[in-house]
Amino acid sequence: MVYKHDNDYDESNPISIENHAKKLIGKTFYDVVKDYVEVDTQIFKETELAYNYENKKRKGGLGQLIEECHFHYACNNDSKPDFDKAGVELKVTPYKINKNKSLSAKERLIITMIDYFSVINEKFEESHLWSKGNLILLVYYLYEKEISNRLNYRINYVKLFSPPNKDIRIIKQDYEKIINKIKAGKAHELSESDTLYLGAAPKAATSKDRRRQPFSDELAKPRAFAYKNSYMTYVLNNYIVPNVTTYETIMKDVVDVNFEDYVVNKIESFSNFSVDELCKVFEVKYKRKPKNLEAMLIYRILGIKGNQAEEFVKANIVIKTIRLNSNNKIKESMSFPTFKFKELVKEDWEDSSFGNYLRETRFLFVVYKFDENQVLRLRGCQFWNVPYRDLNEEVYSVWKKTKQVIVDGLQIINRNGRNYNNFPKASENPVCHVRPHAQNANDTYELPDGRQYPKQCFWLNSNYILSQLNKKFL
Repeated sequence: MVYKHDNDYDESNPISIENHAKKLIGKTFYDVVKDYVEVDTQIFKETELAYNYENKKRKGGLGQLIEECHFHYACNNDSKPDFDKAGVELKVTPYKINKNKSLSAKERLIITMIDYFSVINEKFEESHLWSKGNLILLVYYLYEKEISNRLNYRINYVKLFSPPNKDIRIIKQDYEKIINKIKAGKAHELSESDTLYLGAAPKAATSKDRRRQPFSDELAKPRAFAYKNSYMTYVLNNYIVPNVTTYETIMKDVVDVNFEDYVVNKIESFSNFSVDELCKVFEVKYKRKPKNLEAMLIYRILGIKGNQAEEFVKANIVIKTIRLNSNNKIKESMSFPTFKFKELVKEDWEDSSFGNYLRETRFLFVVYKFDENQVLRLRGCQFWNVPYRDLNEEVYSVWKKTKQVIVDGLQIINRNGRNYNNFPKASENPVCHVRPHAQNANDTYELPDGRQYPKQCFWLNSNYILSQLNKKFL
């Protein structure tokens, strides 16, 4: 077997490295290895080299393939960037094409493991994270579910990427929030939904893996600094793929201000304005009241003409409007995307759709309240993510029971002309429950046993939401 070695790039020059990497565009991983190994195709299929790279259990296998077969350097566990002389980190990462033809990152981008003991002594600018996360050579390949051998995935985009200054400010704030939580002895409560662009992502061989932390005896999950999936989707669509229009930004010319504080203060500067008054101020006119009017007004307050803000898209921030009655009660529970019965039963909690949604989403609760004259007025807002214990105890128990109900065969009982099921009810759990989220009785998903049943989703209980609100809104 003969190996080719044509190192025609300067390992100390980022542009030279990028230009060499661009030779990968249009090739499959199989092509890359064939370029490296001068052997017959059929013989190659039987080599240990091909087996090792294709092995799906080898998580970083495709990245190692590019390192060894294209850049011709041996993979190692060195803490320095891959191209240390140039300060460039190589990341080989998948993207996918959605049903609506839009592009999205398939997963978060892992930067480096978090050492709970050493990271607390590092400043952001001098941190191990930033040495590997400030200049990245992104090699994007198209993930296609129907392709079984991942060596047949095709590389379509290659580009050097450095977060722009406006992103660095938020990434630094995220970093400090993670560090402060570790210093508070709460590494075991870290969640990706704590932060905006930079997350503390779980990174363990099994769900039972745990590590010591410096300020608590409680063991914590191994975690890594990672650019969140939502941030990487934005990067893909706005910095990597050409000719894509960017979203409007909230922090247009604002510097050295905490993003969340800025948003809260901006919104609360209109506290006690009625919905009608806000419509007049921001010239929002309509013949038929939009369902999302209250959320629309928040975007206008933040200076966004449409209904998507750049920072919210990058950080996967979801606005949830909450209506308080004059007696400080909430009538409606909070709904989430519907789940497919046949997909949920195949999931594990650690990688479940609903669990991941709550782990990775940061919410902006916007509170409106009816006054004594039943006029709906803006009270304010707060950023929120589900507390660690609530997620992993109460929400988990509802998810687990829901899965079991479907596995055992959903029970449907007709009482007085109405159908009742045995999904978890709001009275059974303090945090969440399951109930319909369908347009009508014909809006259904198929159960594993072949029956059609109205679409269902998880809901946060109204009393639970009330308990999570800042008391100043009451």
